[in-house]
Amino acid sequence: MQNRALFRSASIAAVLLLSACGQPETITADEAPDDMKAALNAAKPVELPPAMTASKSYRCKDNSLVFVDFFAGDKQAIIHPGKKDATPITLKADEAGQPLTADGYTVKGSGATIQYAAPGKAEQSCKA
Repeated sequence: MQNRALFRSASIAAVLLLSACGQPETITADEAPDDMKAALNAAKPVELPPAMTASKSYRCKDNSLVFVDFFAGDKQAIIHPGKKDATPITLKADEAGQPLTADGYTVKGSGATIQYAAPGKAEQSCKA
């Protein structure tokens, strides 16, 4: 009998405690500020990097190798002098059709034959 009274008291206490809680606030999407939307509206347009259009290996007149990755727009290439896993060097041109240059390296052309110059070496013809 005492267990029943204790059980009833505990039940009543639990109900009273739960009833003291108010209704939860409901926040709708219209009420909450959308910081991400404001940031996206204020962001500047993003320019994607150019896509790679060709990756070729060339054998030069002095029997050396150069690996060249050409990019869309004809204003950028990445070269790997000597080996494909050599440190990549990014060459750029201000306008399409101009020689691609950087740090003493020059590449002219993008087809089966290119003109290639490296620091301390004369310009030479290289064939794919």
